[in-house]
Amino acid sequence: MADEKKVGAYICSGCGIGDRLNMKQLEMTATRDGKAKVCKTHDFLCSKAGVQMIQDDIDNDGVNQLAIAACSRRAKVEAFNFSDVSQTRINLREGVIWARPEGDEHTETTQEMADDYVRMGCHEVKAMTVPTGSDEQPLVKSVLVVGGGITGLTAAVESFKTGYSVTLVEKSGALGGMAGDLYKRVPTRAPYAEPEETGVAELIEAVNAADGISVHLNTTVTKTAGAPGRFEIDLSTESGSTETTTVGAIVQASGMKAYDANQLPEFAYGKNADVVTNVELEALAKAANGGSMKRPSDGKEIKSVTFIQCAGQRSEKEGHLSYCSGFCCNTSIKQAMYFKESNPNADTTILFTDLRTPGAGGEDFYRSGQKKGILFSKGEVSEVVPSAEGLEVKFNDLILGEETSMQADLVVLATGQVPNSGPDPYAAVPTKEEKEAAEASNTVEISVESILNLDYRQGTDLPHLSNGFTDSHFICFPYETRRTGIYSAGPVRRPMDTLQAQDDAMGAALKAIQSAENAGQGRAAHPRSGDLSYPLFRKEGCTQCKRCTVECPFGAINEDERGFPQFNESRCRRCGTCMGACPVRVISFDNYSVDTVGNQIKNVDIPDEFDEKPRILVLACENDAYPALDMGAKNGYHYSQWARVIPVRCLGSVNTVWLTDALSEGYDGVVLMGCQKGDDYQCHFVKGSEMATMRMSKIADTLQQLNLEEERVSTYEVAITDIQRAPQLINDMADTIEKIGMSPFKF
Repeated sequence: MADEKKVGAYICSGCGIGDRLNMKQLEMTATRDGKAKVCKTHDFLCSKAGVQMIQDDIDNDGVNQLAIAACSRRAKVEAFNFSDVSQTRINLREGVIWARPEGDEHTETTQEMADDYVRMGCHEVKAMTVPTGSDEQPLVKSVLVVGGGITGLTAAVESFKTGYSVTLVEKSGALGGMAGDLYKRVPTRAPYAEPEETGVAELIEAVNAADGISVHLNTTVTKTAGAPGRFEIDLSTESGSTETTTVGAIVQASGMKAYDANQLPEFAYGKNADVVTNVELEALAKAANGGSMKRPSDGKEIKSVTFIQCAGQRSEKEGHLSYCSGFCCNTSIKQAMYFKESNPNADTTILFTDLRTPGAGGEDFYRSGQKKGILFSKGEVSEVVPSAEGLEVKFNDLILGEETSMQADLVVLATGQVPNSGPDPYAAVPTKEEKEAAEASNTVEISVESILNLDYRQGTDLPHLSNGFTDSHFICFPYETRRTGIYSAGPVRRPMDTLQAQDDAMGAALKAIQSAENAGQGRAAHPRSGDLSYPLFRKEGCTQCKRCTVECPFGAINEDERGFPQFNESRCRRCGTCMGACPVRVISFDNYSVDTVGNQIKNVDIPDEFDEKPRILVLACENDAYPALDMGAKNGYHYSQWARVIPVRCLGSVNTVWLTDALSEGYDGVVLMGCQKGDDYQCHFVKGSEMATMRMSKIADTLQQLNLEEERVSTYEVAITDIQRAPQLINDMADTIEKIGMSPFKF
């Protein structure tokens, strides 16, 4: 039969593998235990000749299931890239010979480890089929950009340059946003000495001149349905008219709102016209247009100005922002230069507790300010009060350690950024009492006006991290949100200045286009970019428990009218969290399933108790823990010969049946390694590690039912940098097994 599965096992003896392992023994294991129809050894499998040997067997011998026993699956990806076949990688280099010390006393157990991995790999690949994609939609080469500030304008221009059409939506009557209201911006190029033009006018001109960019002013997004590659967007104007457009991806660039300085009564804001925010000062500077700025209270020329840094920021006080907004210190230096431009003799003082000037030219800009005569003083301001000479700024001089004050014609509060996010779909709905308490304490509120109006079961807008910023993975995927195909950019994502916002916009635009391109081919987006697999389920076995729908981190699963899950392939990131959540095990992927992992678990040789050779199952996240083990082995950190490591897409994909099967079949311990969870999560799939930890917290009940000690199962958060700790965690389990004894299920 043409579709008959034929396993080919290919074993590499290079990189020292043949020096440490018995190749003939591995071949026998592959053919006898792994039931491989073809088994060949090559001394340089990733070479052109080695790869051609495999390809010839595919073309001429009908091999369509590849078990490649060589280096880690993370290495030589380009070499072992065969199409139209199922494939797994058996890690003999990093996972066996580098993970174990040399010496005759280790030869037997090292060989046993390698034999197990060959056996596991052959049986894993048998449970795979070749993913083909679902062909849900054609490629729609269009991007929706929500927000017409400097971030949105940049995203629109950059998207248009790639050949994509752009729909740019701005809820106000003009483009430019807050950056358009600036007099000048912090310099973006050497020598970083003077404020420069904002460039917003040029961006607006470029947008208006582009025939592929459609601008919609006084417009909001009233509905977002569909998925990457085929989002259906309803755009409604103030007059009430609505039109629908189709786009491939979305960039949310809804920007920021200025912090409400009315929450700073100690600085006399709102009580004295000569106390202004950094945003309001830009309006004064724009009106002066290079001339001397006038005091708001009486129109007199301003001869002395004091800037109060971190006004309502970096503070745990009620109503204050706990974070640094990043742009304020450079902005105060820039604004102090406005005064020096019109009057070099003007007194300009910047009072700060910590001065931060991020960016390539931050230090140069600070030095330029010093040369112009701007005074920088380390002080903590306690109060601003009117005086006969104008305003008295009272502060604690942090250098001299004493209370003092200074006079000023104008006080500028360096207030921060509040993200212009929609409502957090995962936020708990506050009770009436909580609302009243928040109002009474002047707690900072985030806008609850929907930005995207998503037609998703999981809510109308992008999820938040702390402080109302849209969710993103700061380190690995800075633009990605939990809604596939939708990318946030600019200060709605994190505090930033205009240059960072433009860089952000470029990155988000390119990621949006990549997402649309992948969706058009039925391929996954980040982090498994290009993966053609997608969730499949057996409807007849589904109990409609909705756990997959609730636990999916990406809103990829809806429900039909009968309550069965509806999997949306192009929203899916292929993490397998739904598979791990399913209590009846009816969800799977073509190349990753309960069976592919289950087959590996079941095909480890479990010695009886008299052999005194324990077995430890390690389920390691392929994004952090597995690379950490690889790199640890490369750097000489060894782990127990009793361990058998299986990489999983995400710890969230771990189904508890794997644990119960392993324990009931005689494994002595199980170690699960996932990513860091919480607001500062490192999980590539956002919530997968957290979901797995919740599930594993209940595994104690299963252990009790099996009359096993709770110590036999351990769950850890592991970073990719834990190259010494990750192997040690396995060794710790080996020590535990030695202490509590081997599993009674071996008897």
